[in-house]
Formats: sequence, structure tokens, C-alpha cells
Amino acid sequence: MLRWISENFRTFLWALALAIAVWIAAVTGADPDRTRLLSKPVPLQIIGQDPSLIINSGLPKEVTISLRAPTSVWRILDDNPSLVRAVLDLSGLSSGEHTANLQIQVNARPVQIISVTPATLEFSLEEIATRSLSVDVTLTGEAAVGYQIGKMTIEPLKVLVAGAQSQVQKVARVRIIVRLDGVRENIDRTIKVEALDSSGQPVENIKVSPDSIRVSLPVSQQGGYRDVAVKVVTTGRVASGYRLTDISVFPPIVTVFAADPDLVSSLPGVVETAPLDLQNAEDTINTRLMLNLPEGVSIVGDQTVAIQAGVSAIESSVTLADEKVEVIGLGSGLTAVVSPLTVDVIASGPLPLLDTLTRQDVRVTVDLTGLDVGTHQVTPKVEILLSKAVVESILPNTIEVVISKGGVPTISITPTP
Repeated sequence: MLRWISENFRTFLWALALAIAVWIAAVTGADPDRTRLLSKPVPLQIIGQDPSLIINSGLPKEVTISLRAPTSVWRILDDNPSLVRAVLDLSGLSSGEHTANLQIQVNARPVQIISVTPATLEFSLEEIATRSLSVDVTLTGEAAVGYQIGKMTIEPLKVLVAGAQSQVQKVARVRIIVRLDGVRENIDRTIKVEALDSSGQPVENIKVSPDSIRVSLPVSQQGGYRDVAVKVVTTGRVASGYRLTDISVFPPIVTVFAADPDLVSSLPGVVETAPLDLQNAEDTINTRLMLNLPEGVSIVGDQTVAIQAGVSAIESSVTLADEKVEVIGLGSGLTAVVSPLTVDVIASGPLPLLDTLTRQDVRVTVDLTGLDVGTHQVTPKVEILLSKAVVESILPNTIEVVISKGGVPTISITPTP
């Protein structure tokens, strides 16, 4: 027996190799390999970093990875992108310049890593430094006319800047900007802190703590000044068939001044404009009007206010009954019988426009272009010569047309029952 096995051992090996090859071919054919990029870039994960050091150079947030894997594995990776990790291990690295290779971990098998972009990263590690700096305050703009600002308070007065030592050294000052821009009320807001270098440019990769400062600034109105609302006074009525849609005024609030503070204090809180004439108006009115002020009281700034009065036509609808149907596009040698003879058209638009609408302004047609012998249902088309009039509906909305052959093209109309 042993002799027989010995004599046929090589034959057994060839048979085993052939079986394995056949099995591999079968598996590969059923689940072929594919080489492609991952559908999404892989986030870069950093491990082993010394807590006293900070990375002071730009590292990519993501990397692009190309893999070779069977189709079944690709389905798993596409459904679970977290199975692929790109790791940068900083264990044991001290401050200075470094070059390190990425570690790609794929929790699925079988997989072959084809390429990684970037595969090698260059970066520097620096010791973390901190500085405490007082906050500078920059005011921009001015309070509204007649208003004055009081003493500002900020909290806290100092902030801590932290980051790579070389970046922290660049910080010359930290500041907040308080914008007044016509303010009329007390300011109580939180404003973000900026870290600036000696040339006034922001310093990147710096952490400011706290990163926002609370600012309180009292704003009060000076004596003799007062803010009052503007009331538009109108006379007359818009034209018949039109309506007044709205009246707007700019500015809606004005500041008035009097040398005697009691004069402005006695105002009712509103000042009226000179009368706005609406008599027979048919279109929107844009104008400027003076204000009626008591003697000794003046308006601060522009002495007039802008007024816009919206005037539009009243919308309505009208039914145009028994509009005659006109046939167009009938082929040569054909006769058309149309039923019904007339249709009702409901149109809408501005009331003054509809009052002028006549039958000569309306045309109802059925287009038979390209239609052959037989019975057809055709949708009529309505044209109204007045541009602002709109067709709402047609009754009936379908016309029956019977086309037959004839010697001379004619059109017969069947009256409506």
C-alpha cells in the first residue's frame, strides 16, 4: 500500500493543485475582484500625541484610499465606511519636524491596499504655550443723532490665548469691535474676541478662552431731543374702480429737537405730514412731504419724509356669453361641422378694464391644423386683446368638430340647442 502511494504521490499533488485552481476560478468567477477608490474619503485619526505638544502645520482632515477586493467585500465597505481607518501614530515623538507614514486599517477580508493619498505626512510638533492678555475695545460708527453713550463695561477684562509657542508669540493684542451704527438703545451683547498680530492680521490656530466678551454700554437721549412716529395725513379718494392698498413712510420715526425740552415732551408721540392728495389716483404715488411741527420744534436731518401710497385696480370677473367660435387651419377640400356654435368665456382683471371689454376684444378659435376626416374633440383657444385681462374658464371647454371631404372647403356650424 505504501509502495502504491509512493509511486502515485506526484499524481496526487497534481490532482490537488488542479482542484485548488478549479475552486479558486469558481470562487473568483462568482465574486470577482474590483479595484477602485472608496466612495468617501477616510477621516484622519491621530493617536499617541503627547498632551504637552501641539501640531503646528496643516494636516489633511481626510485621505483618499484605493482598494482591491471582491464585490461582496465592497458591498460591506460601502455600507459600513467606518470599517476603514487612516491612523497617524505620534507615539514617542518629541517637538520638532517629523515625517510619518499613515497606517491603514481595514476590518474586512480579503482586501489589498492599492494606494493612499497622501501616504506620507510631514508635520511639526511644538510645545503648547499660553499667555494672558487684556482685551482692547474698538468702537465703530456713532449713536443716533441726539443720543449719547455712557461708560462701557466688559466682562472678563482679560483672556487666555493658547497654542503652538511660535503662534502664541505672534499675538500682539486681542480685541473686540463694538458697532454703534445709529444705536438708540442700551447695548448688552456678547462679542467674539479676535487675536491679532503686530500688523493687525488674525493669528491662525490659536485658541482664545473665553472666546467671547460680554459688553454693556448705556445709551441715553440728550435733553431737547425726542423720537416720534410719523403719521401720514390723506385727502380725497382714489378713482372709481381702484383701491388704496397701503401707505408707507420712510423713515417711520424721526428725531425732533427744541431748545426748550418741555416743547418736545409735550408732543403726543406722533407728528403729521402735510396732506397727501389721493383724489382720482389710478397708480401708485411716490412723493416727499413736509412735517407739521409746532413752532420752536425742528426735525433733525432731512426736513421731508418719503411717502409711497399703493393704488391698484379692484380685481373682478365678467362672463362673456355666446362668443362665436371661429374655425382655423381646416385642410383643403374638407368641410367642418362644429358644435356648439358659441361658448361662454369667464374673464378676470382690473374692474375699470373689464368695464371697457367688448366682443371685438375677444376671439374664440378651434385650430384644425393636421386633423383629417372624422369626429374630433378640440379645445378652443381664447384671445383677449386687453393685456391685463385673464381667461379663467371656457364653457364648454371642448368643441366637437366633424370633418368630412367636400369639393370646396366650407365650414358648417350646428347651433347650440
